[in-house]
Amino acid sequence: MEITPLIWVITIAVTIAFFVYEFFAHVRTPHEPTVAESARWSIFYISLALLFGVGIGVFSGWTFGGEYFAGYLTEKALSIDNLFVFLIVMTGFAVPKIYQQKVLMIGIVIALILRGIFIAVGATLIENFSWIFYLFGALLLVLAYRQAFSSHESDPANGRFMTFVRRHLPVSDEYNKDRLTVVKNGKRFVTPMLLTIIAIGFIDLVFAVDSIPAIYGLTDEAYIVFTANAFALMGLRQLYFLIGGLLERLVYLAQGLAVILAFIGVKLVFHALHVNELPFINGGEPVLWAPEIPIWFSLLFIGATIAVATVASLMKTRRTPTSVSSHTDTIDTPTNKEHS
Repeated sequence: MEITPLIWVITIAVTIAFFVYEFFAHVRTPHEPTVAESARWSIFYISLALLFGVGIGVFSGWTFGGEYFAGYLTEKALSIDNLFVFLIVMTGFAVPKIYQQKVLMIGIVIALILRGIFIAVGATLIENFSWIFYLFGALLLVLAYRQAFSSHESDPANGRFMTFVRRHLPVSDEYNKDRLTVVKNGKRFVTPMLLTIIAIGFIDLVFAVDSIPAIYGLTDEAYIVFTANAFALMGLRQLYFLIGGLLERLVYLAQGLAVILAFIGVKLVFHALHVNELPFINGGEPVLWAPEIPIWFSLLFIGATIAVATVASLMKTRRTPTSVSSHTDTIDTPTNKEHS
């Protein structure tokens, strides 16, 4: 896949333009988006992402097109899981709904910047060290295990990282509109708004660790990795308000993502064996019996896993509708609000 520097410049410029437009058109004036507004923009960004994938398939071949769609599906699913944690953070900090758009917007921009850095580092490592596929594969298998057996019920707003931040920054007890700092009695304090953004930025960093190795398990084209991530993050703000209630019903999303991460981890290990250069494995020669999982199978597997996890979640929560919201109800307590 031949991507010229000009195409990179245009792609990055258009991506920045979209986020600048989002800020001035929707985020600058605090308000809570309506369901209709969120639905329109969610459909627009998803349609744009699908159209871009078709364009890659038409102009660069459907092998690359398949890699893009598999990467986009994976990153979108991981981003929705990210939204779930954002929801817990917003609840923990008791962020007023009219200001949640700004927090989400800044968090998404931070996520894109961090993923851009990880993409560049990953591309350099892959180009120079074929053994990195072993490392990425092992990392994804560990993350898959943690994803399957960990819980989102912990409160990031009062975790160790935020405790450390509060210890080193003077914090105001209340929000002052959407301002990040406020002056009281001649002393400057940070508001809970800034603490929320710091928490979401830290979460973005953690999520980038599994996001980038996962998509590099589907394609080694940095351009596809970047665009799949960019489109997965575009419209994420609107999706938050559109499916906020539905997020609590996706009780098997973590397990579905664990299956996807484990599958890609195994795929990466097979690929590492196929291009092996490590002297203590098969004498430094490629392990020819190691299969290369085709991209069409990866795409079908990822799509089917997401579908099964979603349907199973909705069926379970339809029978027990109150069980899924109980953990978030416990977060928004007076004690937690006092911490913010």
